[in-house]
Amino acid sequence: MMKPRTIAYWIWLLIIGFFFVLMAKLTLPYYSFKLDINFLLTKQDVIHIHVWRWAFYTHITSSIWLLITGALQFSTQIRVNYPKIHRVLGKIYVCIICILAAPSGFYMALYANGGIWAKIAFSILSILWFVYTYWAYMYIKRGNLQKHTSFMYKSYVLTLSAIILRLLVMILPHIFILPAQQMYTLVSWLSWVPSLLITELYFSIKHRNSK
Repeated sequence: MMKPRTIAYWIWLLIIGFFFVLMAKLTLPYYSFKLDINFLLTKQDVIHIHVWRWAFYTHITSSIWLLITGALQFSTQIRVNYPKIHRVLGKIYVCIICILAAPSGFYMALYANGGIWAKIAFSILSILWFVYTYWAYMYIKRGNLQKHTSFMYKSYVLTLSAIILRLLVMILPHIFILPAQQMYTLVSWLSWVPSLLITELYFSIKHRNSK
């Protein structure tokens, strides 16, 4: 009989799988390489910049796989019974973020919609995403499992900001009305700051109780 914690994990994995499929469906139209569709319609002032286009396609192609590879990292069954798979998936996750997703995200952040505060929000997000992921890797290399776990959770919370952002874009306009630029700026911060603060608080309490 499956333990409640195991059942909860698989339910969570199914939810992540659902959002993976949804994100894939949203991403697929961009591979027509048309420059006047969906999000790209809002970027006509920078679409001519070759580096920006490379960053955009690098970001959307690499980031989507992080939802699944990251989620599988938290499986106790894989970690305990198949440690080599856990390590391989972990290395894939770290490499995708540090080499592809975070750097391309940072470059895109410099041209983010929503003005200077949105640019700052996405820039900080990209930097923390890189730093937390790199630290998670370095701590496990040093044998510090507690720190590794803490920073891997923080990294994945930032990975989930892509989903949270899209949910907020759909939900918030039905709750209150703001000008488009102000709404997007608000979403750029809400997509990751509250969830990261909750994660930080959780591990702070956990660390204090373990003493």
